[in-house]
Amino acid sequence: MRKNILFLVGSLTGACLTLLVTGPESEHWIARAKAAANAADTYSELNLFGEVFERVRSDYVEKPSDTNLIEGAINGMVTSLDPHSRYMNDKAWREMQETTSGEFGGLGIEVTMEDGLVKVVAPIDDTPAAKAGLLSGDLISQIDDENVQGLTLEQAVNKMKGAVNTKTKLKIIRKGKDPFDVTLTREIIKVKPVRYHTDGGDIGYIRITSFNEQTTDGLHKAVADIQKQIPQDKLAGYVVDLRNNPGGLLDQAVSVASTFLPRGEIVSTRGRNPEETQRFTAHGGDLTKGKPLVVLINGGSASASEIVAGALHDHKRATLIGTRSFGKGSVQTIIPLGAGNGALALTTARYYTPSGHSIQALGIQPDIEVLQDVPDDMKGRADMKGEASMRGHLSAEGTEKSGSQSYVPPDEKDDKALGAAYNTLRGVVVNAKVQPQPKQSVPN
Repeated sequence: MRKNILFLVGSLTGACLTLLVTGPESEHWIARAKAAANAADTYSELNLFGEVFERVRSDYVEKPSDTNLIEGAINGMVTSLDPHSRYMNDKAWREMQETTSGEFGGLGIEVTMEDGLVKVVAPIDDTPAAKAGLLSGDLISQIDDENVQGLTLEQAVNKMKGAVNTKTKLKIIRKGKDPFDVTLTREIIKVKPVRYHTDGGDIGYIRITSFNEQTTDGLHKAVADIQKQIPQDKLAGYVVDLRNNPGGLLDQAVSVASTFLPRGEIVSTRGRNPEETQRFTAHGGDLTKGKPLVVLINGGSASASEIVAGALHDHKRATLIGTRSFGKGSVQTIIPLGAGNGALALTTARYYTPSGHSIQALGIQPDIEVLQDVPDDMKGRADMKGEASMRGHLSAEGTEKSGSQSYVPPDEKDDKALGAAYNTLRGVVVNAKVQPQPKQSVPN
């Protein structure tokens, strides 16, 4: 199988028997006996599965599909592990490859599963979902009048995809409002993961919305264009906005962090066995030439976003502003299962920031916490519950933290976190406990 890399009480008699069988040779035979017993238990359980499978095939009220039964069994096995492991049949696997390439057909929403419903993590800029006003935290309860409850995430996503220019109807549950329907027209979604502009002639603003195969190239282009627009001696620094970025490919997270770091570890991944530990280091040098950096994060910043934020923070390369991040500190390895059999996305490791901290179910706390002014109609749904609230999540290495504000004002002039970032880069103290960055910053 090929892996692809985009967590004595007993009687006196018992005590006497224990003394009688001590020693290396005896321990060897005990271990073999235990292994044989465990294997027998496993085969017994597999026999039970086979018996249930045959009973369903022969006695169910309608003739079931063998393929659907097997897929259902696999899905049940994998999804019972944690919220992020999943099986993809061949169709779902091809669609995932299209998504990570940065171009696919659909509505343009990043989603997850919560309490049996599809939850919007974030709408992608300039897509049908964003234009229709879908918001982070919205719950989708029906797709084309069919209940989402009982579907896997892959099944629900597949129902939202379809031919370009066809319509689909979603029923939205939004806290503080009655459930309502919204109809969207599917488009070819060309995810442009990096957007940028300059502010006031002295700061470069770069927003990264996802980590797909185009992200690093888009970031390099943004940095180069900003440097053309602002002379080096007048460039106060950069703001990198990772808010409501749900993550993506690990290699892209490493490349993005490398854009701002000349050297040093970016992230390590640690699996069940010590020999599976991997370390990823910066490569390529700091394209910004040491200019000060502020990174914006919030409750919707997850996975690859947290890898970048954690690396830049631990190397003292950036000041983090906003609210605590999502807390997804696990790595999923995509394991193709052979022609026509799809692939397995299996949680194989936890990741750790350069200082050795796991953010699983904890998130990353910003240096400067800035809460947004939330409009009345958004109150009650401006927070993202986070990894710690997800059923079956991997446990934290510490006290778990859940819930963090994820609201970002649509108008930049109302964006308090962005304003704090600009002030920090211009040397204005926005929090007495955190000093503004010096004009030059070199990672440790």
